[in-house]
Amino acid sequence: MSSKKKTNDILKQGTILAAASILVRMIGVMYRIPLNNLLGEEGNGIYGGAYKVYSIALIVSSYGLPLAVSRMVAAKNVQGQYKNSHKIFINALIFATIIGAVVGGTIYFGADFFAKFMGLSRAAMPLRVLAPTIFCVAILGVLRGFFQGHNTMVPTAVSQVLEQIINAVISCVAAYAFIAMCKNPSNKAVFGATGSTVGTFSGALVALLFMIGVYMLNRPVFKRKMAADPNPVDSNKAIYHILFITVIPVILSQTVYQISGLVDTSIFGNVMKTKGMEENVVERLIGAFTGQYNVLISVPLGIATAMGTSINPSIVSSYTKGDMSEVKHKVKTVIKFNMLLAFPCAVGLAVLATPINMLLFPRLITYRAVASNMLLFGSLSLIFYALSTVTTGVLQALNHMSLPVVHSAISLVVHVILVYSLLQFTNLGVYALIVGDVTFPLLVCILNWRSVGKALNYKQEVKTTFVLPAVAALFMGGCCIAVYKLLSLLFGFAGSYVRNAICTLLAICVAAVAYFIALMVLKTVKEEELIEMPMGRTLYSVARKLHLI
Repeated sequence: MSSKKKTNDILKQGTILAAASILVRMIGVMYRIPLNNLLGEEGNGIYGGAYKVYSIALIVSSYGLPLAVSRMVAAKNVQGQYKNSHKIFINALIFATIIGAVVGGTIYFGADFFAKFMGLSRAAMPLRVLAPTIFCVAILGVLRGFFQGHNTMVPTAVSQVLEQIINAVISCVAAYAFIAMCKNPSNKAVFGATGSTVGTFSGALVALLFMIGVYMLNRPVFKRKMAADPNPVDSNKAIYHILFITVIPVILSQTVYQISGLVDTSIFGNVMKTKGMEENVVERLIGAFTGQYNVLISVPLGIATAMGTSINPSIVSSYTKGDMSEVKHKVKTVIKFNMLLAFPCAVGLAVLATPINMLLFPRLITYRAVASNMLLFGSLSLIFYALSTVTTGVLQALNHMSLPVVHSAISLVVHVILVYSLLQFTNLGVYALIVGDVTFPLLVCILNWRSVGKALNYKQEVKTTFVLPAVAALFMGGCCIAVYKLLSLLFGFAGSYVRNAICTLLAICVAAVAYFIALMVLKTVKEEELIEMPMGRTLYSVARKLHLI
């Protein structure tokens, strides 16, 4: 298989996950609209705080498993060791069952402690509902990693979409039902937040059952491959040794990487209370940060996460074969593709911060200006998160497992000192969290970038990867806000919400066209690169018809 064909395949597989991730996050945004409006600002703060702890627990128990399993399975498959590949899967399942039960139990019985630690004592009840989800997701992660190691992202993608659909429906229904059942008005926010977590558990359970079904359907194929495999079988000790040295660095890296959000919430809640801020105000501001800012940022960030996940087994395969030119080509292509998407997303969210908040969260008006300003200034973090996520995946694929841990730890220390200092000694308030949200991935990004360059003796082409996409995105942003303002005047007869919805959606459509034209005019993407990309031939045909190439 040629290098171009292989790159095309990795982009297609990455795009399958990226598309699923975007769809998942779009569903997440869509269901959070009624959910956020239903929960209110206090309920969102309680839910967001509980979810921060839950996210860390997931990282500790299961986040590293898909990556570790996919990498180990891919390495064995490329050598034709299908017995060992499947044995890795079985042993990983045992590991996931144990750690999922331990971490889930810790969260359940320690819910009160974790809630008080964040300064959100009312988050204990939703935490207890989330605890069993950790067990389901740990096993689910192994199944997803196994199929990703076979270089098929479809089961993972379908399960993610299915999980989110179930989550969306049941979260809204259960939240409404729980609020209706609550007779004490002061507890409605807690009951609503608790109800919404029921959907999270239900979605994970359905996704797990789906993946088990997919595995059972494909089991005869795996058995035939194992039957034809003449290679000796590795011992359980050897497999667990490799599993641990692969999983632990990934877990540590992502724990440190993601714990910044929990640290932010905890520092903000406790420092602001010492300054005299009431707990319900703290809850509302954290609700704006987690329920509006973080939700919107997470949509485009899903692209980088998906690409980082999909590239790992592919690079492991090339690296195992010693084909360094192929490794460099894959790294170059994925980084550039990620930046081509990250820049317009960041600029788009910045220029349409207020219109998007008005469109998606019409009932959350008390801190709308705050949430919009968070998005305006915090959208820059998208670029750094995208690059740091992909480069972390590259370093892990190259077997430099400890480097992302070290880089994340260094960045976290700086992040904590910076955020605490800003909260304690300035009047930035919740905006201090945005400063931290930008600087943390920036530091990780810089450190990762240096290490990737050293590991591969490699330099990314700067002009077409960073400079020209940034210029094209800025042009797009100018067109976007100009179209929005013009349409706002033209549709002055409509109601404010309807007018904003029409203007925002049309401005986004114009922005997409403007960005594509700018990329082509600036010659940011070569003809062969365009064809290599997902839907590349269609885009190439459009560009030809418009005389852009």
